[in-house]
Amino acid sequence: MLIFLKFLLAHILGDFVFQSEKWVKDKEGKKVKSTKLYVHIAVHTVLLLLILQVDLQKYWAGFLLIVISHYAIDLLKLYFQKKKTKRVWFFIDQILHIFMLIVATSFYTDFSLSTLNIINEENLLLLIFLLLVIFVAAIIIKLIITQWNPEKKKENDDSLAKAGRYIGILERLFVFTFVVTNHWEAIGFLLAAKSVFRFGDLTSSKDRKLTEYILIGTLLSFGFAILLGVLYLQTLKILS
Repeated sequence: MLIFLKFLLAHILGDFVFQSEKWVKDKEGKKVKSTKLYVHIAVHTVLLLLILQVDLQKYWAGFLLIVISHYAIDLLKLYFQKKKTKRVWFFIDQILHIFMLIVATSFYTDFSLSTLNIINEENLLLLIFLLLVIFVAAIIIKLIITQWNPEKKKENDDSLAKAGRYIGILERLFVFTFVVTNHWEAIGFLLAAKSVFRFGDLTSSKDRKLTEYILIGTLLSFGFAILLGVLYLQTLKILS
């Protein structure tokens, strides 16, 4: 496990700490001809050398695999990603890098992840409740509040696309986490914080229906998250 953490540390430093936005743009523009691409790989190489130090002789195969695969994966991303798929390729890129770190680690230690250890009752239960919090609750809330959906004038609508949807997902995840970890007081702070940010919308709007619509949506979102958090804890007790 120690060697994996060393590999991972080098990766985080190389990809996130010592890589500037200018380097990323240069790589995206020039691709294989970008000097920043090779500087980036050189930085990764140096970081691995510094972190491994005297262990390099022992871990040279993993070292070479990580450096070469990192270059190949970065090239793959540069040539296949489009403007609309940059976010998707960011995650694909990182998943592939982490996978190669695991492969390199497996040269020296038993790093296999058994599905029997991952797919158990507790993990499946958590996954089910997270899906309920993120997706099912969103659909139910939408079904409830769309009957009152107030029409907003497009010229006055300066909100980000789908911002409300993602805000709702994040707030439910936060509330669910607070309930599960028994930090109920944090729910009050979160609700107060959202109220402060929403205060401008509520006071500037002359439409009482819009104010009530936002309030109902917020309370339903918090309510579902709290309910699911309590149900998760009770179900977990039954399983244990």
